[in-house]
Amino acid sequence: MSIYSRILGTGSYLPPETVSNDELAARLARDGIETSDAWIVERTGIRERHFAADGVGSVDLGEQAARRALDDAGLTPQDIDMIIVATSTPDMIFPSNAALIQGRLGCPGGAVFDVQAVCAGFIYALSVADQFIRGGMTRRALVIGTEVFSQILDFSDRGTCVLFGDGAGAVVLGGSDTPGVLSTALHGDGRQAAILRTPGRVCGGKVSGHPFLEMDGQAVFKQAVHVLENVAREVLEKAGRSSSDVDWMVPHQANIRIMLHTAKKLGIGPERVVQTVAWHGNTSAASIPLALDTAVRAGQIRRGQTLLLEAVGGGLTWGAALIDF
Repeated sequence: MSIYSRILGTGSYLPPETVSNDELAARLARDGIETSDAWIVERTGIRERHFAADGVGSVDLGEQAARRALDDAGLTPQDIDMIIVATSTPDMIFPSNAALIQGRLGCPGGAVFDVQAVCAGFIYALSVADQFIRGGMTRRALVIGTEVFSQILDFSDRGTCVLFGDGAGAVVLGGSDTPGVLSTALHGDGRQAAILRTPGRVCGGKVSGHPFLEMDGQAVFKQAVHVLENVAREVLEKAGRSSSDVDWMVPHQANIRIMLHTAKKLGIGPERVVQTVAWHGNTSAASIPLALDTAVRAGQIRRGQTLLLEAVGGGLTWGAALIDF
């Protein structure tokens, strides 16, 4: 009998502090940098974001999201035998966020590792967990996306610092005799590395290179709308489905224009697109599971519906997943 994987529970967590566009504009103005709520909303759709407090890391956020996903699934940490964390802002060089979260949850013994594919990281991690479950090597996996991008933002660059926020989302994936994760597709193009990157590193006890996020916004937009349409069609074709079968598109919450433009090209109306970017900003690898859990708890996404998840991030990396929820 074939083994499939299904999402058993979802969870998310946002730091308490919200930063509105007006508050961020006032902060930038103190350094002589002009921006406004209208300018940010028009270009991105973002109205506010959450920033973690000093001393709060991505492990803290990820642990809370994981616990909420476990509660939603009606499981305990001891029911989990694999933890995969997608993040570009880990608390340490090593050990991994996954190991640190496992230690906090108190469920040692299972495999733990991080995935670094930036904004596409959750799709990558979900696909990996799906393969482990299908192969019979794992029974239940925690898949977490967690980021504190506020720690790598250059607040003298209004083109990037207004875009990102902090947060975490998680799902519990478990084995099933009925399909849940129908298909996934992962891609990358390292030739595009320079258009979205944080090119710093620790060397000899000091930061070497530029430790803040850099982005060529126009280049990213151009690449994103192209690859996202293609990878969405790829997972639909793999599963023998069409876009008319999709109840909800849950895209990476980077920019409202990218999200709606991609949906339009797929023939998916805006009323079928989960949109949380206005209140969360771009939370990178946390974006999709955070949006998913928000929509589930709001009663938008319900059991039995078909979901299309997709994301593009630095690397360049991109991917998609088609799921019967």
